[in-house]
Amino acid sequence: MELKRTVCAVVTIFALMMSGVALDLSDSYASVSSIFDSLTDENAGQTAFRSLLIPGGGRSEAMGSAFSALANDISFFETNPAGSATMKNTELAVFHNSWIADSRLETVSFTQRTDTTGYGASIRCFYVPFTEYNSFGERVSRGYYTETLGVLNLSHNFLAGYYFKGIALGVNLKAGYRGMPDYSDNDGTIQSGSGLDQSAFTIMGDFGMQTRFNFFKLYNSRDPNFSVGLTARNIGPPVVPIGGGESEALPSLLTAGAAWKWAKPMTISAEVQQPVNFLDVAESESMAYGAGFSVEFVKFFTFLAGFQLKGANPRVTIGGEMNVNDLQFNVNYTLDMTTQVALFNRISLAAKLNLGDRGRANKEKKVEDLYIRGLRLYAAGELESAVGLWNEALEIDRHFDPAIEGVAAATTTLAIQKKIHDLQQLE
Repeated sequence: MELKRTVCAVVTIFALMMSGVALDLSDSYASVSSIFDSLTDENAGQTAFRSLLIPGGGRSEAMGSAFSALANDISFFETNPAGSATMKNTELAVFHNSWIADSRLETVSFTQRTDTTGYGASIRCFYVPFTEYNSFGERVSRGYYTETLGVLNLSHNFLAGYYFKGIALGVNLKAGYRGMPDYSDNDGTIQSGSGLDQSAFTIMGDFGMQTRFNFFKLYNSRDPNFSVGLTARNIGPPVVPIGGGESEALPSLLTAGAAWKWAKPMTISAEVQQPVNFLDVAESESMAYGAGFSVEFVKFFTFLAGFQLKGANPRVTIGGEMNVNDLQFNVNYTLDMTTQVALFNRISLAAKLNLGDRGRANKEKKVEDLYIRGLRLYAAGELESAVGLWNEALEIDRHFDPAIEGVAAATTTLAIQKKIHDLQQLE
């Protein structure tokens, strides 16, 4: 029955997309684009490894890439490396993004958390078919332009407790390779090694911070409903082609974001991004802005939408998440000024496997049960027995603040009772 509902949800999403296809917006593109002409960025496109700015898919893309504060699923690899320290479950995911024209982006990611430390790995490959013809229309070269990136992640949640959820700090270490196919000279003769000369290796890092707390919360939950994130992404030395030549800056970004789950099924997020060209800061691109929204209609289906304004090219994304047991599927559709309204243009797909929480939920339940039993004993005046149960809870989770407070209160009460007893003995 759940699978049937999921299929219906998928059909609903594509029906919405088809309704967009039925609208011929090609004639209105020029008028829409002219609204944003004043935002045209003269410094756009002057950095290397631009595929780093293409979202792989999933929840992050669907929410307009305004995800540095939320970072609550495996797409945190692209937005905030601190996210692995607060992930609920171990996750394995594959992403496919059918981007502009024939370009594609494929991603495989894995993440896991043990208590307050998270780690993971991801690999992504962006590729575009390349075909070269000579002046007679004869094909002289073919291949793929590629940008491949490997990522290792490590994060830790400091000062985490029951009330304050801590400050998570994380880092991504990245290594990438840009592959260029060989091309011909003016006479149509393939120049052996010409592609390799323009290929390049790169190393870089992402650094992120995330903190979570409660703010104007209208529902009951142990999970905080407000989060803040800061990141510095794609930070590294300039890219130098293998064959030598002019250095190229990486597409470095500084971001700040916030996310608020103001009602249990609804979350909103916002983010600002400041690109930085470390070769020449004066040539840095203009600030970009993003916003996202999600609403969980039913347990197995969540609708997501996002908007990003970067230069004169606004981007709108709609998407959906469908849950089937331990599997989650994401389908996103993106529209901006580089594309036309078409069903199979700018579609991204993701499949995520939930591999469990390593017993964290059961541990939380056991700790809460011990704490409640201790409260009953405390109310009955059996303070020493209550302290014993609370200490047992703290052996499982030393950050469980209510038990820490209970032990302190009971210990103080026992000390006072002993003093009173000693005074009575003296009399």
